Order: sequence, then C-alpha cells, then structure tokens
Amino acid sequence: MRHLRPLLTVTFAAGAASPAWAAKGPFFSLGNTDFVVLLAFLLFIAVLFYFKVPGLLGGMLDKRAEGIKSELEEARALREEAQSLLASYERKQREVQEQADRIVEAAKEEARTAAEQARADLAMSLERRMAAAEEQIANAQSAAVKEVRDQSVTVAVAVAREVIAKQMTAAAGNKLIDTAISEVETKLH
Repeated sequence: MRHLRPLLTVTFAAGAASPAWAAKGPFFSLGNTDFVVLLAFLLFIAVLFYFKVPGLLGGMLDKRAEGIKSELEEARALREEAQSLLASYERKQREVQEQADRIVEAAKEEARTAAEQARADLAMSLERRMAAAEEQIANAQSAAVKEVRDQSVTVAVAVAREVIAKQMTAAAGNKLIDTAISEVETKLH
C-alpha cells in the first residue's frame, strides 16, 4: 500500500496533463490514440504491480540502504581504529623523541666528561714532561759542572807540573825521592 500511493499520484498527474483533454471526439474509443496510450500505460503499471516490481525495487533499495549503512558503520569503525593507531603512533613518537633527547643528553655529558678527562690527562702529561725536562736540565747542569771540574783539575795538574818542573832542580828532586822512599819504608815496617 505504501508503494501504491506514489504510483497513483504519478498516474493521475500523467492523465491530467495529457493532451487527451484537447482531443476532439469520444475519448473512450480505440480510435483515439490518447486513450490507447492511457490504456497501455495502465496495463504497464498493472504488469509492474502483478510482478511485484515496486516491492522488488523497494527491497533492492532497502538492501542498498542496509549495505550503505553497514559500509558507513565499517567506515566509522575503520576511522576509530585509524584514530587509535594515530594516537598510538604519536605516543610512540613522543616516547622515541624523549629517548632520543635522553641519548643526546647522555652523549653530551659523556663528551663533557671525556673532555675534562682529556684536559686532566694533558695536564698530567705536561707535568711529567716538565719534570722530565727539569731532570734533564739538572743532569746536564751537573754533567757540565763535573766536566768543568775535571777540566780544571787537568789544567791545574798540568800547570802544577809545569811550575814544579820549572822550580825543581835535580838535587831537590833526588832529595824528595829519598824522603818519599824513607817514609814508605817506615810505614811498611
């Protein structure tokens, strides 16, 4: 019944607007083409109702509406799932960013510590090198002093030999030799 009302409205509108009202002669005769067309149209509508075409069309439209409704529900579900995935990925991105920030801070701290350690090692190395250099300077200085002393002793002995050789006569030399021999004898006995 619900499908019948729109169909009757369409039929009445088609009949009212038809040029059949303008035709001359009897309307209800098979010689009037407007009447024949009206009969064919009504027969067509009757065949449609006999084969339950409006019900089939309504069922197909209802089925289509249910399909669209299920697709909309599926789309909503997919949208909600996508939103939850997006939120999950954003949360993971924040966590990864925080972890990256922590890694960068740890690396900076390690770099600072390594730089401080390198400075301390460099200072200790410089101190050791300075100490080694000072020790080498002291050794060189003592070696130079020893060399100067040795040289001065050699020069002094040579000068003393010359001076003694010039001042010593043969008799004084023999006297010194005799004195030295007698001293050795007294000490040995």
